Amino acid sequence: MGREVRLAEQIRAVLRLDPTANALEFGRVWRSWGEIEASADRLGAVLDEAGIGPEARVGVLLRNHADLVPVILGLFLTNRCLASLNAVSPDAKLAADVADAATPAVIAIGSDWERPGLRESTDLTGAAIIAVDGPKVRLGKAPEPDKWRAPTAPGIAIEMLSSGTTGKPKRIPLKRRNLEKALAGAASYEKGREVDAPPRLRSGVQIVTAPLAHIAGITGLMNNLLAGRKVCLIERFTVEDFRDAVVRHRPKVAGAPPSALRMLLDADIPKEDFASLVAYRTGTAPLDPDLADAFYARYGIPVLQNYGATEFAGGVAGWTLDDFKAHWTEKRGSVGRLNNGAEARVVDPEGGDPLPANEEGLLELRAPNIGDGRTWVRTTDLAMIDADRFLWIRGRHDGAIIRGGFKILPDDVVGALQSHPAVREAAVTGIEDARLGTVPVAAWIARAHVEPPSEGELRAWLKEKLLPYQVPVRLLRVDELPRTPSLKVSQPDLKALFEAEA
Repeated sequence: MGREVRLAEQIRAVLRLDPTANALEFGRVWRSWGEIEASADRLGAVLDEAGIGPEARVGVLLRNHADLVPVILGLFLTNRCLASLNAVSPDAKLAADVADAATPAVIAIGSDWERPGLRESTDLTGAAIIAVDGPKVRLGKAPEPDKWRAPTAPGIAIEMLSSGTTGKPKRIPLKRRNLEKALAGAASYEKGREVDAPPRLRSGVQIVTAPLAHIAGITGLMNNLLAGRKVCLIERFTVEDFRDAVVRHRPKVAGAPPSALRMLLDADIPKEDFASLVAYRTGTAPLDPDLADAFYARYGIPVLQNYGATEFAGGVAGWTLDDFKAHWTEKRGSVGRLNNGAEARVVDPEGGDPLPANEEGLLELRAPNIGDGRTWVRTTDLAMIDADRFLWIRGRHDGAIIRGGFKILPDDVVGALQSHPAVREAAVTGIEDARLGTVPVAAWIARAHVEPPSEGELRAWLKEKLLPYQVPVRLLRVDELPRTPSLKVSQPDLKALFEAEA
């Protein structure tokens, strides 16, 4: 076995294969490999000038934009830590996240620096301000090191922002070693691509719609760039933009979350528009096998699901085209077979004892890209594994709601609701939705002697506190919440309230 190639070396080798060749399309405008490398190196020079060295934590306001691709690569090339900040958050929440992250530098596209509260947050933490605008990388404000709280994160490639059980986001550190292992694992899982093979540029164009603020977006981008593929980056998924990209670039494989699959099917796009596709890849949320069958019946395109998480730096199981052809009928509903090198088992949720194949329990995983690579890591997913290493996900033990691929913890939404001065108590649950899989709904009790808000007023309040996908689709005012004998809110009865109303 040859020498293990580090991520920075892999990136640099691909960037220099043909600097003049097209690499990235955004808004129908192409950038070359050489242009991307030059922008990435300019960023490194600006960070050096500001005293933000290797292993430093660098906050990035991530959104799907061509100017941020060199930023991601530039941080990986120089062994700095990318601390993700979701640029689509409401202004107040984004400013609070920047202050909470307390990174020595914050990078954003130029227009985002005009958002209220953002510069004030960097003043509090002493962060350098860096604006990127096409080929320009500009230091807008020098750092104040005496204000730094946690300037470095040795060995960490990404701090991915996620939801926390207390209503406050938490940061999940992904080790550089684990990210490298995850990307290498994805390469070995791909038919016709060898991890140790010399890098080369490929002729196809891969469409990336997953948000770069989420691990699926970053790993999707990196997997394609490291494979030498041209990437068409879409700002956000729409049926028309996806269809246009597929028609123009004729990829063999494309994909998006299951909610997008439903939108494509409902749009009744002509079959010839998708004639180049041999597979549609999906993940981030449960896939209804009936939806997969309907898409296959309409277009003759297999839907290949995968399973992963932020903590795993990507996927740990998934369907291949060969597995679909051989096993879909008997393994229908599975998220696919465990990746090479990944181990999984299910354990009793109460006692933690391992259970035999084909029994349901809490999923535990062990893989080179998870933790230290040797210890079993317990998830919050209920699962079943068969003797052929196919994995079924049966739901979440922690009650999280997965809306179109985005995870929502009910406590986050409850906290935002109960912060309203007219709300005494609130409860949140998820109900099935044909397009998005599951959506949040909320019931709430008004405080006595206070004018209660209208649904529109309460929704506007929540939009200032939450990400758009966290806002409940229905806000139901009730006199009392349904409860168990121990006075806890009864989730089945809460669901029944909304089902009865529907």
